Amino acid sequence: MELELRFFATYRAAVGQKVLNRSFDDSATIGDVLVGIEDEYPELAGDLLDDDGELQPHLTILKNGREVVHIDGLETELEDDDRVSVFPPVAGG
Repeated sequence: MELELRFFATYRAAVGQKVLNRSFDDSATIGDVLVGIEDEYPELAGDLLDDDGELQPHLTILKNGREVVHIDGLETELEDDDRVSVFPPVAGG
């Protein structure tokens, strides 16, 4: 399946562009996509998933505009042409 991956703030800088289009297996989940991103961009290794393979706290991952933590987390299933957005933790004051 083809997915549109969108990166924001520091993740955009690490990837070198805002939008990537990538192919994944038809059975890929959000977890599979994040592992693939960390493999392709070693500077992101550990920023998306912790040592146990769990989503890093305060990280926001959206599937078509909806937070995956409110769907099935890392097990959220994907379909062809889905949009996955990756936002780093946000701080402010």
